[in-house]
Amino acid sequence: MDGNRAEDGIDLRYRFGYEQGYDNQTISTLLDNRPCSILEMLIALAIRCEEHIMDDPDIGNRTGQWFWNMIINLGLGSMYDSMFDENYVEDVVSRFLDRKYKRNGEGGLFTVEHCKSDLRTVEIWYQMCWYLDEVLENERR
Repeated sequence: MDGNRAEDGIDLRYRFGYEQGYDNQTISTLLDNRPCSILEMLIALAIRCEEHIMDDPDIGNRTGQWFWNMIINLGLGSMYDSMFDENYVEDVVSRFLDRKYKRNGEGGLFTVEHCKSDLRTVEIWYQMCWYLDEVLENERR
């Protein structure tokens, strides 16, 4: 369901390559030689969220905020250097990939408290949009 998110992750490699001054052939040969990683997909999704939906020059760039919200919702916020537990991370990633998180998205990338749909059955893009709707609704209150 989320092939387009994987494509965004691959496109991130090209964005990096362009910013570093590499030509398309070099990027294709050196960077586009394996499937999109989950990390690439998460970063690309955070960028797309900020640049295509939530861009607000008055607030500034919140790409990092969107990325860390996903990491925290996955349950990986405490995983750093000396606290890193490889088995735990593998379990979390497997749960995410197998969509074995809660119906409201808790344990996945986005928690949507008042969602009528089971987030395990919809594309990540829709999950993110519903999450952002809820964020904006909470800001209006």
